[in-house]
Amino acid sequence: MAEILDAELNAQTAPSAETPTEAQVAPETTSSETSTEEVSAPDVEEAAATAAPEEVTLPEEATAEVTAEEVEVTEEAPAEEATPEVTEEATTEEPVAEEPVAEAEEAPAESAFPHFSSMAEVVERAKAMAESDEEITAKEENFLKTQFFRLQKNATEAAFQEYTEAGGDPESYQPQVFPEEADFKNAMALVHNKRQQQQAELESQKEENYNKKMAIIARIKEIVANSDDINRSYNEFKQLQQQWQDIKAVPQEKATDLWKSYQVAVESFYDTLKLNNEFRAYDFKKNLELKTALCERAEKLAEMSDVIAASRALQDLHQQFREIGPVDKEKREEVWNRFKAASTVINRRHQEYFDQRKKQEEQNLAEKTAICEELESIDTDSLKTFAEWNAVTDTITALQAKWKTIGFAPQKMNEKIYERYRAACDKFFSLKTEYFKKVKETLNTNLDLKKALCEKAEALKDSTDWKATTEAIKELQKQWREIGTVPKKYSDAIWKRFNAACDAFFDARKAANSGQQSEMKANLEKKRAIIEKLKAIVPEEAQEDVRDLVHALQDEWNEIGHVPFRDKDKIYTAYREQLDRLFKFANKEASRRRITRFRNEIKGDGNKLRDRLVREYEILKNEIKTYENNLGFLNLSSKSGNSLIEELNRKVEKLKNDLQEIVQKIKVIDDNAKAEENKEEQE
Repeated sequence: MAEILDAELNAQTAPSAETPTEAQVAPETTSSETSTEEVSAPDVEEAAATAAPEEVTLPEEATAEVTAEEVEVTEEAPAEEATPEVTEEATTEEPVAEEPVAEAEEAPAESAFPHFSSMAEVVERAKAMAESDEEITAKEENFLKTQFFRLQKNATEAAFQEYTEAGGDPESYQPQVFPEEADFKNAMALVHNKRQQQQAELESQKEENYNKKMAIIARIKEIVANSDDINRSYNEFKQLQQQWQDIKAVPQEKATDLWKSYQVAVESFYDTLKLNNEFRAYDFKKNLELKTALCERAEKLAEMSDVIAASRALQDLHQQFREIGPVDKEKREEVWNRFKAASTVINRRHQEYFDQRKKQEEQNLAEKTAICEELESIDTDSLKTFAEWNAVTDTITALQAKWKTIGFAPQKMNEKIYERYRAACDKFFSLKTEYFKKVKETLNTNLDLKKALCEKAEALKDSTDWKATTEAIKELQKQWREIGTVPKKYSDAIWKRFNAACDAFFDARKAANSGQQSEMKANLEKKRAIIEKLKAIVPEEAQEDVRDLVHALQDEWNEIGHVPFRDKDKIYTAYREQLDRLFKFANKEASRRRITRFRNEIKGDGNKLRDRLVREYEILKNEIKTYENNLGFLNLSSKSGNSLIEELNRKVEKLKNDLQEIVQKIKVIDDNAKAEENKEEQE
């Protein structure tokens, strides 16, 4: 059934929505779009020092807070008295060049979350999330849902399989209700509400941060407007810069414009500021130390094995580099080129990582596509028995197990390929369910018919009208043979019931006729005569169909009553020997005619028919092997065992004939295909 499928919810890691940059791309989309181009060095011309900064697209929320081990990015300025007026050149600010930007931070991968072995563990984790103060991500919320319902589905399938293997009716099965489901839904409702609340609080904090930064920009503008006191306001300006750095995320849509406004205000301050050469040189020196330290840290990132973590760390370093003030003009290009070179190494590794992941996802897509094609190629029309359906079911189960071992496909195709896979599996199991339902209805109908025959036989078993009742019971036995099989669990019981009623009558008749030995001897002579008639039939010379001749003599044989007990086995063996001889010829003739008809009727491409015949060939081989194994376990000293052995041998012989007929049909198809090829070559 379709529920065997594992519900695969293949949600892929999405990029952070809070870290937009021009260079970033979502790793799930295509890493080939990731910018790894080198960025131009800062303009060293004097005119660029006072120009407006180039557009910077890395907003505040993309930066991480500087840890205690990191270098401080601000320095206390000298006292106001140490700031004599300086030349115009000394007030030049370092130009803001476009910097290489690291990839946006990824959402946590599914592998970052623990996997659970039971629904109770998932419920416990959901409750812990709802009750704690930890930050809740949409990724983990969805992950918990996926884990819980996957475990629930597996438990449901296991229960259904156990039910059906125990002989339960699939149509009457009632799915189990799991008490964990209600607890899980309640806990997840709390988790979802909590995450919504956290998101609302975060957005509120971003708006508050935005207002604080706008106030800082306004204060810098006030300082610039009061140019007479601007030198004395330097310390306040540096404090405002530190405050700006301490304030983190702002609304995404306002981040770029806010940063541009801040850069304009800062450059306006430096354009107006009249610092003395000594103070400016001190400031440049401290800035150079800070940027050099950032270069060293960026270079060490190349040693990290975690490419994603290195990229996120580089992004933070870029933000810090940009926040630090200018350095001496002679050192600007040198320190910038060093930082840019380290960034290029990290960005190249990041690009290679996503290129490899994209390659693996494409390979996964190819493997999953091959599985879908194999599922879709299954010919359910050729499946005619339980064994054939179950054999294909085993094949599909193996393909499903293989599917689970394959990773994600590219995001744009992941859901489509899963839908294709699920549709193919659902189609097969729907058809299987329909087939089993029809067969079950037929078996139940046969059971009802045989129950009715049992009732009729039981009503006749005490009759003393020997002749009429014998005819009636023989008719019931004939009808019994014409009725097909019944459900396996009722087969032995219903046969024993019917056979007991028939035996009861015939035993009573035998007891009543125990003195009629002369009649039995007469019956023996009649049966010997029938055997002689069978011996006289030369099948190659018969004018009529051999089967019709044999069936007529069989009917005549069945009309004859009992023979003396001591002669029963011997006369039946002789009779059976002649039947086997004639039916063997008849079967060969019938097979020959079927092969001839098959050869005349086959047209076009027979590959599909050949595949079906090969499958039938394998099934018959296995069935023959099973019968031959069973023959070895029979007690040869038992008369009933000998009778069963003879019946099994005849069955094996017939199966072998059927097997040979299939081989001949396959040869006909191959010969036909070869003839077609020769014909095409001649044309």
